[in-house]
Parts: sequence; C-alpha cells; structure tokens
Amino acid sequence: MIGKVLVTGASGFVGEALVFRLLLDRKWIPIAALRSSSRLQGLCPIAYFDLTKIDALPPMNEVSVVVHAAARVHVMKETSEDALQEFRKINVQGTLRLAKHAAASGVKRFVFVSSIKVNGEKTDRDKPFTADDVPVPADPYALSKFEAEEQLRFLSQETGMEVVIIRPPLVYGPGVKANFLNMLRWIHRGLPLPLGSIDNRRSLVSIGNLVDLLVTCIDHPAAAGNTFLVSDGEDVSTSELLRSLASAFGKKVVLIPVPFTVLSLAAFILRKQAISRRLGESLQVDINKNRKLLDWVPRIPAERSMRQTARHYMEKNTK
Repeated sequence: MIGKVLVTGASGFVGEALVFRLLLDRKWIPIAALRSSSRLQGLCPIAYFDLTKIDALPPMNEVSVVVHAAARVHVMKETSEDALQEFRKINVQGTLRLAKHAAASGVKRFVFVSSIKVNGEKTDRDKPFTADDVPVPADPYALSKFEAEEQLRFLSQETGMEVVIIRPPLVYGPGVKANFLNMLRWIHRGLPLPLGSIDNRRSLVSIGNLVDLLVTCIDHPAAAGNTFLVSDGEDVSTSELLRSLASAFGKKVVLIPVPFTVLSLAAFILRKQAISRRLGESLQVDINKNRKLLDWVPRIPAERSMRQTARHYMEKNTK
C-alpha cells in the first residue's frame, strides 16, 4: 500500500515543490494542507488547514508522515509591537498543536522545515555551521523556530513519533521571492551594483536539492531523531552569485568595488543593516552529516538551478 504524506504550507514555495515531486515519484500519496485554493486542486487530495486557528487541524486518516513547511516567515518590515509573540503563535504553538494531533492520529514521522537562522546569523569564513552546533538564534523568527524544534523533540520522547529537523539557508529556484527576487531584478535591469569588493562565502540551496533531501527524510531509517543542514555544496561570494545569475541571463553585471565598511555605514544610515549583512557577511553550512547518515549529496548542480531560475524570471517578466 502506498503511504500518505501530509504537506503543510502546500501553496508556498517549498511545500508546493515537494507536493509536485511526490506526485512525480508516485511512491507516496501527497495530501496538500493549505489555507485556500491553489493550483494543486484536482491534482491531489486537499486538506484545509490554518496554523493560526485552534480548531483548523487537518484530518490525518492513514497519514504516515507529516512534512511541516507552513510558518510565519522572517519579516523584513515587522509591524507588530511584540514580534516574538506573533512568531510564537504560529511557529511554536501552531506547530506543537499540529504535531500533537499527528502523534495522536498515529503518524509515524514528523519532518520539520526549520531555518539555518537557528544556528546563527553568520559564520567566520571557511568555518561552517554544523547540524550539531549549539544553536544561537538571534531574532524573533529564529528563536521561534528553535523553540519549536525543542518542543518537537520533547513530544517525540513522550509519544514515540519520530521527528526530523531540516534547517535550510536561503532557498532559490523558479518562482523565488524576497531577497533573491530583488537580485534578479537588479541584474535584469542592468543596474550597476556597489558589491564588487565583497569576498564572503554563502551557502545556498536550490528548491530541487532541498526537496530531494525532504523526500529522503520521509522514510530513511537513519533520519529519525536527527537534525540536518542542507545546501548545494557549492559556496559562493555575493559577487560570484551575481555574476553567475547575470551569465544565466546572458548579460554582464557591473560590480563597483566599494569597501564593505562603506556599504555597512550607508546601510546603517538607511536602516538596512539586515540586507547589508546578508550581502556582505559569510554564512556557510557543513552537510557531511547528510552524506554519512543518509548517503545524500546534492544532485542538482547550482549552475543548472541558476539557469532555470533566470529563465523562469525572464519568461514571467519579458513581454
């Protein structure tokens, strides 16, 4: 009998990609848990679900695994007076409510999509985070994800439901939004960028490689009880990333060599420190644990994923 996998956040970037992958593999029956209609309707079973509502838990009849990708994501312009409380309502309390329901329904495994921000905001160059480092969450979003991880581990001990935690860094691919979409816009418009002097190292993960690890963790025996980091296995500097994207567009990007100290000062004045850190600081992850425990390595080269991302952007934004 083919098992059922409930995917929350199924209308989002990660969740939707996972559902499509499961549909193609035909090893599992995906159930898309989402708040409203999506293009998945008619392709797979749908379960309406809202993390913010106590009585809006999805049915889990015969569900073997839950992959929980729904969350209140990192907010660049936070408007709440108590941001941590808002993140906790969804990312901690909502997640725990869902997980308890899963355990009570006989779900065998709960795969939680967390965030690399649980490890911290940056690394020293060539000293990557590992999955077993002591967490150092620095903002409300990261803290809520860390607290959810801790609660899930306690629940696993109490109920026996297996928990797997995956902490992605920046995820990109066709249809990506947020900061990566901004970079695509900069390059497509041919804007000169003052980023030519940045010599950092960043780990990224394509949506294809992230989904591949999620699928592996659905049923791999060694995944149970473990935390994994994930990346493409090809760390790049911000300037290298921009050049790679420009090449995928068939363009050249003009990178002006402005010292990072100057950029940091300008970002401070403009209150854009978070963007400055992401562009200028290093954040690397070590994925050797994935290979050792799961025999998993990234299967899609970053260059191919960059081309696919750029091609999709061009198709959507060129008349």
